[in-house]
Amino acid sequence: MQQTAQRPRVDWPQRFNAVPKDIFHREDVYRLELERIFYGPEWHPIAHRAEVPKPGDFKTQYVGEASLLIVHGMDGELRVFMNSCPHRGTMLKTEARGSCDLIVCPYHRWNFTPQGELRGAPGTDDFPPDFRKEDFGLRRLRSEEVFGLLFVTFSAETAPLRNYLGDTIPYIGKVLGDDGRLTLLGYQKVIFDCNWKLYNDNEGYHGPLLHTAFQLLQFRSGEGTQFMTANAHKVNCTTLPPVKDTGVLKDFSIIEARDPRRPAQAAIVTLFPLAQMVKQLDVINVRHAHPLSPQRTEVHYTYFAHQDDDAALAGHRIRQASNLLGPSGFISLEDGAVFNRMQLGSATGGTTNYVKGARGPLSGACVLDKGDEAGNLVRWARYREVMGFDHG
Repeated sequence: MQQTAQRPRVDWPQRFNAVPKDIFHREDVYRLELERIFYGPEWHPIAHRAEVPKPGDFKTQYVGEASLLIVHGMDGELRVFMNSCPHRGTMLKTEARGSCDLIVCPYHRWNFTPQGELRGAPGTDDFPPDFRKEDFGLRRLRSEEVFGLLFVTFSAETAPLRNYLGDTIPYIGKVLGDDGRLTLLGYQKVIFDCNWKLYNDNEGYHGPLLHTAFQLLQFRSGEGTQFMTANAHKVNCTTLPPVKDTGVLKDFSIIEARDPRRPAQAAIVTLFPLAQMVKQLDVINVRHAHPLSPQRTEVHYTYFAHQDDDAALAGHRIRQASNLLGPSGFISLEDGAVFNRMQLGSATGGTTNYVKGARGPLSGACVLDKGDEAGNLVRWARYREVMGFDHG
């Protein structure tokens, strides 16, 4: 990936709970983020096995601005390649998902097996004498799985995935049906007019205050916990007491918990730098996001059912997924508008400040109240460390 010639100067405030607003707009900061975070020693979830269930299936996904190609090999292994022909760099696949026996470059018809090996290229008689097919396979990236969820990293220095995820792993399991045996229901995709860090800066403090549905439906959460890991991953897990019918919904079943094998709960895992997994009632949702620019972020909402679901429960999950938590879901509809207003408001200069639960500096593993926003300070401390920004 491209290297940044010079680290941009950022005047980071001394106050522990303040963040400079200009980092949500600056192109030089954004370019350094791509290099140090998205293409650096971090793990990024990019697909679940349920999205590429059969040999030959593929999916395309972005990390940062890099297009990736996830392929289910004929040997059953999932591999992640750069979505780029090693000949002249042409993007190989433009579809979101599909299946093929060969991966064929449209430009010069070089063709590759699902395992990434160059099978053939027209005109090889005129190639240099030292040309070897084995030197021109697709560029493969490191990848590992947990509960069927595939992660990728661009760096050989990244710690093993389970070490990186740490205490989040049991909660990722809770989100992904306890065992990761899922089937794909579908996708929703949206572009938010905001910096990726503003999108990812969401917290529990705003929920009952911003979202009208929480008030109209009289949603209440029960016992729960929020904690941050040393790698700045966040887990928020709460029980969900039965909701009474307030008469607001024509079909109250849309907010019922119907999975007899799993308790009604909300489990949200937000991974550094930019990914989220959500189990809310019967919704199983993984959100992949990538920045398009300093001012725009694309988010893919991927919805799943469990392989043991009957048709009725799978249908119920579909209705909840599309109506409850998607970009236009009646619980989360207001988020997109607020993300944009935060982006516009951050152009005023100065700092953005975190106060709910912020009783002192936080920079490592800690436990907080489930409604605090202070956990975000752990992520900001790690962000500043990775980026090399010193206090001004």
